[in-house]
Amino acid sequence: MSRFGDSTAVRRVAEGRYETVLDGAFGFADAINGGYLMAILGRAAVEVSPHAHPVSTAATFQRVARPGPAEVIVEPRKVGRTAATSLVTLVQDGRRAVDALITTGTLDGAAEPSWSDTPPLPPLPPLEECADYQPDPGDEGIATQLDMRFDRATMGWLDGRPSGRPEIRAWFRFRDPHEPDALALALAVDALPPVVFNLGVKGWSPTVELTWHLRAVPAPGWLALHGSGRLLSGGWFDEEVEVWDSAGRLVAQSRQIAREGR
Repeated sequence: MSRFGDSTAVRRVAEGRYETVLDGAFGFADAINGGYLMAILGRAAVEVSPHAHPVSTAATFQRVARPGPAEVIVEPRKVGRTAATSLVTLVQDGRRAVDALITTGTLDGAAEPSWSDTPPLPPLPPLEECADYQPDPGDEGIATQLDMRFDRATMGWLDGRPSGRPEIRAWFRFRDPHEPDALALALAVDALPPVVFNLGVKGWSPTVELTWHLRAVPAPGWLALHGSGRLLSGGWFDEEVEVWDSAGRLVAQSRQIAREGR
């Protein structure tokens, strides 16, 4: 198992109840990444389902989750031949941290689209031309786990020159080898810096609700992430992320609503 695989493990303690330990290496400043939490909830949902993949997840983040023990509660709502749905809750210190409605299904890894009107991902520069973000000495957070190479054209905010467009693009993989799978995609859709940084927004921008869809079983190799937004208003902004695999297929997409950083 990789660090990510080990850190998203759940242990059944009773029917519909699981124990897990949240790994601070998938957080930032003691706050656990939401995509990592969705991966844990997706694993628990699949555990109780006859189906293999979390094809749709709608997660509401109630409060910040911290490193340490937590409990996952799975309440089945529907079990069908092609899909099953459960309400999955992450509880820490007796309080709900995340509620997610997760629908599972079984995708055919060899399936080809019957029809598609999806525009291609704007081309990312080659890896060697991208900004390679390295964690600072002593950093023990998520930057130590993710190997991300950013399109320099979308990273002007780092130098105080935001582009004026809410858009960030990057290559994505784990530093500790873990080939892309459904749970990795749960993290990938929430791995980019907030796209509103390119509008001059600074500071932590907490996700309030995030919905993501698994569209295909990803091929091995690097993933390409494209994040964009449409509206920043009254302290609220939206962010959409598309994830493309090494075979050039759209494998995941998400939309979230979040609060502007302060």
